Amino acid sequence: MSLAFVAEVLGTVSGFGSSILFVPVASIFFDFKTVLAITAVFHVFSNLSKIALFRKGIDKEIVLKLGIPAVVFVILGAWLTNYIATDKMELFMNIALVILAIYLIIKFNKPIKRTNTNLYIGGVLSGFLAGLIGTGGAIRGITLAAFHLPMEVFIATSAIIDLGVDTSRAVIYVGSGYFEKEYLILIPFLIVISILGSYVGKLVLKKTSEIVFRYLVLGVIILSALFQIFTTIWG
Repeated sequence: MSLAFVAEVLGTVSGFGSSILFVPVASIFFDFKTVLAITAVFHVFSNLSKIALFRKGIDKEIVLKLGIPAVVFVILGAWLTNYIATDKMELFMNIALVILAIYLIIKFNKPIKRTNTNLYIGGVLSGFLAGLIGTGGAIRGITLAAFHLPMEVFIATSAIIDLGVDTSRAVIYVGSGYFEKEYLILIPFLIVISILGSYVGKLVLKKTSEIVFRYLVLGVIILSALFQIFTTIWG
């Protein structure tokens, strides 16, 4: 539970969901499908907390143009977990994330245009990968970071999109039997952790500049992707 709290705080401070940190840690203790289910349920409460704390920053255009494709394709990705192995796909995705994040650091002062095409592509990829391997938030984080969104806009908008994505995939995972009854006892703890972690994260962000925040987003993506690459290759 303490690791979940740390993941929630860092997930808030770095601008997107805790799954990018929670999934690698939880994978040490649970099998892959159980991790997917627990992460999705945890994220529902986590996102509700962030929406309440950062609601003034919600960008409705991004929510619609990135969020709707994400919710549609997360259902497809979650359904496919019943039929395909994801190890190699996860490895290639994490390598791509490292490359993209380094590129954005090199081009730090040159934002990518917030076009409809870029929003739709970011939504499709983040939703599909969230359903399939549980860490699509990193794709969305890369997309939003590339637009140089203000801190509160980034967090609130990402959270409301994530809420739709995680609610959709949680229904699929629970319906597929990934969330065993023995884990129901975790739900009250996950609710408390999501609220406290998001609140502590907001306190930290009050003392964080926009530039530092953008570096944090990209830095966390790189470190978590490298960790996933390491665990995938060396087990």
